[in-house]
Amino acid sequence: MPGWTTTDIPDQSGRTAVVTGANSGIGYVAARELARRGARVVLACRSEARGREAEDRLRREVPDVQAVFRPLDLADLGSVREFATAYGREHASLDLLVNNAGVMALPYGRTADGFETQFGVNHLGHFALTGLLLPQLTRTPGARIISLSSGFHVLGDIDLADLNSARGYRRWIAYGRSKTANLLFVHELSRRLAAAGSDIVTAAAHPGYADTNLQTAAAKQEGRRLTERMMALGNAALAQPAASGALPTLYAATAPGVRPDDFIGPKFGWRGAPAPSWRAKWTLDDMSGEALWAASEKFTSVAYEALAR
Repeated sequence: MPGWTTTDIPDQSGRTAVVTGANSGIGYVAARELARRGARVVLACRSEARGREAEDRLRREVPDVQAVFRPLDLADLGSVREFATAYGREHASLDLLVNNAGVMALPYGRTADGFETQFGVNHLGHFALTGLLLPQLTRTPGARIISLSSGFHVLGDIDLADLNSARGYRRWIAYGRSKTANLLFVHELSRRLAAAGSDIVTAAAHPGYADTNLQTAAAKQEGRRLTERMMALGNAALAQPAASGALPTLYAATAPGVRPDDFIGPKFGWRGAPAPSWRAKWTLDDMSGEALWAASEKFTSVAYEALAR
């Protein structure tokens, strides 16, 4: 793992990867580097304009690339179902699912299905997507599911009695709880895959402090120009490039020896080569993982039938 870079990515020829939020930042870099190593990449993006632009850019940057844009809005479970149904019509298998897309510290809002936006997009949308694509994943030897969390998961354990922040909304706490949910999802999914005798590896990653549009999106959406400018200046002065921030994701997705429930991040926490990352003890709590899973199945109406206990 020391000094691991994109040149260490194993050959991906013949493999298919779905990357959510692949139009920019970590998602785009991950999709590009997988494509460079021969993978066929599905760019799953909310915005058709940005998704098409990313597809065109990828075709310019990677000769003979196999890449296609497909619409996916994680804030709308109907869109998630449409994406999974369309994928299932076109493909019998899936080698890699990268649950990368996310939102950060947004003002209070709700998804199309009525869930608090950060919890709905960052966790529930990906929970539903993974469950709906599980048939293709389970029939693919060596498949992996990688979910993006954040060091900010330390801001809060999930509140099982208030998953949608109905009793009061603090944007950064809600973000931290959604990132804790990502890690609990990986923990519980790892347990269930093992119990089912599956060889699928599901792991988590985080980019540290990477220069992407995630930091400025909320301020831009609210018209807070000073905050947007300060975030942009912070990115320029302190953040590592998105290409470096994508390395933990790419390591978790492709490197030999990645184990179920691993959490990979930059060596120094906010930047550096991929390395095992510290995680809060509450992200390894079996009871919380089971309770979150049950609530997620109820909210999304997606049951992981292949892993039923």
